[in-house]
Amino acid sequence: MKKILAGALLGLGLIAPAQAQTVNAGTYAVEGTNLDGSAYKGTATIELTSETTCAIEWNTGGTTSNGICMLYDNAFAAAYVLGDAVGLIVYEVQDDGSLHGAWTISGKDGSGTEVLTPE
Repeated sequence: MKKILAGALLGLGLIAPAQAQTVNAGTYAVEGTNLDGSAYKGTATIELTSETTCAIEWNTGGTTSNGICMLYDNAFAAAYVLGDAVGLIVYEVQDDGSLHGAWTISGKDGSGTEVLTPE
């Protein structure tokens, strides 16, 4: 009975099938908070290298960081190098194409936040 009801609701368009999120190549506005809570802004450029992987470059506060990234379902993760440290950020892909995430750097306590908004 449940299968018939779900099939009927799907047929009527009342239940939408799950769709995989995507991340588009291009430039994104960056707004975030540092580990100490201070704010920063800048831009990020994403270049797709396959259907699920990409290269990313952030330009924030006069600093440039480069990394690799990967999309998995609605999670988007990137690893990057900042000076002598390695960083990691995990974003959730939003319906409007923006990315909302939290990041950290090896050897540091805490995490920062970041939002990438397509330009």
